[in-house]
Amino acid sequence: MINPGAVLVFGGTSDARFICQILDEHRISYTLSVATAVGESLAGNIGGQIRVGRIDADEIADLLASLAVRWVIDASHPYAEILSSNIASACKKVGVTLSRYQRRSELNDLGHPQLYKVANLQAACAVANQFGPRVLLTTGSKELAAYQQGLPDKTLLARVLPTREVIAECEALGLGVDNIIALRGPFSAEFNAALYDFCQPDVVITKESGAEGGYLDKVNPALARGIPCVVVTRPQPLVFGPELLESREDVSRRVMRWLQERK
Repeated sequence: MINPGAVLVFGGTSDARFICQILDEHRISYTLSVATAVGESLAGNIGGQIRVGRIDADEIADLLASLAVRWVIDASHPYAEILSSNIASACKKVGVTLSRYQRRSELNDLGHPQLYKVANLQAACAVANQFGPRVLLTTGSKELAAYQQGLPDKTLLARVLPTREVIAECEALGLGVDNIIALRGPFSAEFNAALYDFCQPDVVITKESGAEGGYLDKVNPALARGIPCVVVTRPQPLVFGPELLESREDVSRRVMRWLQERK
């Protein structure tokens, strides 16, 4: 393994996995930091070390120092605002180079009278409350309790990851077998169309997940069926200067530059 100064990747999504695979191709030593065992399983068979557990800004700074990290790649979920802020603060404190990987947005690739773009969960609930009783959530399990509070009179159908912990969270909130759709995406447009035909939702709430997350494949089949879609847009990104990466090609070029800088 080449160790031109330790690299630390924050992730837990397919984005982090392909970044790790690129580092593996170049035989670069790195550590992947994920919050949960689910993130660890999504990493698959990568060559780097994996640390599991949530971490705050001070702990990140300590980790950077203990691993002698020279470069951090923040490939965390685009909606993980607190984590990204903590990473940026720690890198600034320790003086470590920071790159942010974020999928290209497809939000402006589609406009439609029944496509509602909102800034947060509360606004999503306000829109969804205007429609019928069946609400399909493709926003994950983390905010289910908040959606229950914001949509108290609705029947929630939650598409979530098929793990024991996530199913337990759903059941603890009172969701039963008729409410839980436990599947791992992303899904094709054809799959989503069949799901909508089966579930018959009155409105779909989703997130701006980009091409990798199947954003258009979620939205287009719903709109084609006359089902309104509410999209919670991404938080405003932190200012990362020239270190914003938006594609595999960006990552590959940045890795090559990193290697050249270390010579």
